[in-house]
Amino acid sequence: MGIKLSQCFIAVDDHDKALAFYRDVLGLEVRNDVGFEGMRWVTVGAPSQPDVDIVLEPPVANPNASPADKEAMAELLAKGLLRGVIFRTDDCDATFERIRAAGAEVLQEPIDQPYGVRDCAFRDPSGNMLRFNQPHGQ
Repeated sequence: MGIKLSQCFIAVDDHDKALAFYRDVLGLEVRNDVGFEGMRWVTVGAPSQPDVDIVLEPPVANPNASPADKEAMAELLAKGLLRGVIFRTDDCDATFERIRAAGAEVLQEPIDQPYGVRDCAFRDPSGNMLRFNQPHGQ
């Protein structure tokens, strides 16, 4: 039995700003853009990984969520307390410079980590932490 990752989800509060970052800065391709019951889901992914999708979704992707739950999730997102993702790159320093030059908020400049990668970190326009790592020896 084989199991592979198909989709992961990132909460965003403004899909147009998120698209400008994930598509235009990171170079991910837009695979789907769907609206439903006043909400929007945009699917992006790396051209080199056609079977892995990243879904940019509202902080609460449930039309039946209470106003209090929606507000709580929006507050957590604004504080940067929701989980982001880790991207792999073959050149951490070049990736860092490209993303920094685009104006993204830098959380960590490239450093060698004791667990075998060189990595850096940014916040996306919604406040999510994104890490970019390059395995040592690559």
